[in-house]
Amino acid sequence: MLNFNTKDAEDLRIYQIIDANLDRAREGLRVLEDWARFGLGKEKYVEKIKNFRQILGKNHLEVYKQSRNHIEDKCKGLTHQEQMNRKSYEQIISSNSARVQEALRVIEEFTRLQNHELSKIASEIRYEIYTIEIDLLSFSKFKKSEEMLKENDLYVITDQKDNLLEIIEDILIAGVRIIQYRFKTGTDQDHLKEAIQIKNLCKRYNSLFIVNDRLDIALASNADGIHLGQDDLDLKTARKLLGYSKIIGISANNAIDISNALKEGCDYIGIGPVFETKTKKNKKPLGIENIKTLTKDLNIPWFAIGGIKLNNISYLKRNGFEKVALVSQLMNSEDPKEDAIMMLKELSYEN
Repeated sequence: MLNFNTKDAEDLRIYQIIDANLDRAREGLRVLEDWARFGLGKEKYVEKIKNFRQILGKNHLEVYKQSRNHIEDKCKGLTHQEQMNRKSYEQIISSNSARVQEALRVIEEFTRLQNHELSKIASEIRYEIYTIEIDLLSFSKFKKSEEMLKENDLYVITDQKDNLLEIIEDILIAGVRIIQYRFKTGTDQDHLKEAIQIKNLCKRYNSLFIVNDRLDIALASNADGIHLGQDDLDLKTARKLLGYSKIIGISANNAIDISNALKEGCDYIGIGPVFETKTKKNKKPLGIENIKTLTKDLNIPWFAIGGIKLNNISYLKRNGFEKVALVSQLMNSEDPKEDAIMMLKELSYEN
């Protein structure tokens, strides 16, 4: 039960501590709430965090507020250099989550004997914040990846090359921001090692790193996502294993496969082959008009793939194809950096 004997100097000091930390907790929660609302548009999390603020507000008793000036706070206004180093939303989310958790821990401890109900509330909310922080960071990472898919029109798929890392760095320097790691032969140990190296390169150049087919390699290398074919692991299972911080792309070449991919929540689609290609020798080209019909109602990013080269990009653009994915044109190029620059320029031209 709460002790209302405010004449006790020790009680007043404790009430002052509780008052200050209730303010800190609610301020931190407001930062998280606004990011969930305006940054992510996640109504469920907005409501949950808002409810926490209201509960703490309801328990911010007058006796705590009246204790504010009992002892002058000589440390008021002190800041730490780390506060000036927050330059990303991830840092803001994590720092404010920590602020809430720390404030609630202080409340939990100092109300344990005087206000058992508030102590219990602080403990329960504190544990909830651990999960909310992870969820907000996951959704934020996904949103960033989603925006990169929308903003970038050239998607490069790798082939197995002795100098693959060199080729990838060249095209990253040129401005390519989506790389898919594709391999068919070799050992898993070698593929994972190479995947981690490519992931590090992509991170350095602020680019998306996608793994083809292999969910285990994607998870082990901390890839930004995975690309699945129609004969690979189903999307629902992949999502369950990957979580919601990763993007999942699907290959599709008919209306049924596209419809299924959309229903299951894929993040982008690769459609093709557009033209004849050595990469997919046994697949008949879909052709421009067929792909236009298949994609006319798509509201997620889609990339045309198959036989795409520098000399046919302008033709594709004239037909409304904004995004392309390719393998051979850059993987077999004598100057992948220069070719990537030229392709990016072609894709950026307005028709």
